[in-house]
Amino acid sequence: MTPEPLTAQPRTANMPPALTLTPERLRAWAWHKQGLDGSLAGCTSEQVFAQAGWARSVGGANPYLTLFARAGIRREQVDADVLSHRILELPTARGCTYVLGRDDCAWALMLGKDAGEAFRVLGRLGVDRGEITLLEEQVLHTLAEAAAPLDPRQLKEELGDSVRNLGEEGKKKGATTTLPTALGILQSQGRIRRVPANGRLDQQRYAYELWNLPPSPLDDDEARAELIRHYLGWTGGATFKQSQWFTAFTVAQSKASLAAAGAVEVPTAAGEMLWMLPDDVERLATFREPAHEQIQLLAGTDSLALLRRNAAELLAAEDQHTNALGSLALQADLPDHPIFDRGRIIGLWQYDPGRERIVPWVFHAPTPAVTSRIAEVEAWIREDLGDFRAFSLDSPATRQKRIDALAAAAAGSAAAR
Repeated sequence: MTPEPLTAQPRTANMPPALTLTPERLRAWAWHKQGLDGSLAGCTSEQVFAQAGWARSVGGANPYLTLFARAGIRREQVDADVLSHRILELPTARGCTYVLGRDDCAWALMLGKDAGEAFRVLGRLGVDRGEITLLEEQVLHTLAEAAAPLDPRQLKEELGDSVRNLGEEGKKKGATTTLPTALGILQSQGRIRRVPANGRLDQQRYAYELWNLPPSPLDDDEARAELIRHYLGWTGGATFKQSQWFTAFTVAQSKASLAAAGAVEVPTAAGEMLWMLPDDVERLATFREPAHEQIQLLAGTDSLALLRRNAAELLAAEDQHTNALGSLALQADLPDHPIFDRGRIIGLWQYDPGRERIVPWVFHAPTPAVTSRIAEVEAWIREDLGDFRAFSLDSPATRQKRIDALAAAAAGSAAAR
């Protein structure tokens, strides 16, 4: 049944006037909602992901920095949390992979990419559904007999001829064998889980083990409403379009989910309408913006920017027109990692492992607080990670052009001052 068109809910008692919801205030509000103001200090990994949002995982270091920036959690503890299954890496919203707390796993898996979509590619290559079903059962049997998690190569060796090579035509369609589809279906059903082969989240090598996660008691509509409720809590408010980008819901699904979550529509000084949770509307009306610097270096895929893909809104108006910044200000996803002060992007950075240092470009003269935080994150990367990879294929060689560009921009800004 198609839901009725969603209309703005009644104004709450303490609805803030639109003129007060300036870009500056909304940046500081999002900063607070993300726990980057120190409010999540001392929290566990699970608590950070529950409050600030799941950490996007693409074989990069974002999950580690997400936890270090908000709660000071070091890599050793994060890896221990992964090993003990307190946090897990799963495909969920839009079929993308995130690191999240175990309490969210069952309903979050329901939001992952439809397993049937992956099979449709195999169907066009002449693979019968029964063949994949049989392979799934053989995978489960093999993992049950294994003394430790098995990576795809080991599984392929164990399964032998049960895994079919799909030849050149399969390569063209991104399906070289039938094994990845079987693994994807089993993972989406919570019957197996993918674990880092060496225990680290920033190195794209995985193995699989049995899981048998109990199914969520929620139905599909309830799971979508749960995601919207979490999403609006993580962001502090988002436009309809931004929520659709993150969730990949249809217009009808988005409207139904917002209504089920009790979301209200709030006008801003810029003329946008933000959907917010009623409790957050009340809190925003009395929210006090931080008076002093709060500096953080974050990953380009940090939830603060990624959940709404609004990097341009996180720049001050004068910085959007900085010559050296150029078209970067117009990009939804910045090519470098951002430096923030209370929700405003004040610079960009990359890590140069050869010199074991961060290469920053701060748009204006760096304050002692900025210099100090850069040094702290630089030391953390050296001691905990060794390098800071943005994604699985990131390497010192591939990022050298960006490192050089940042160094040149920083030199130009210093000369201009």
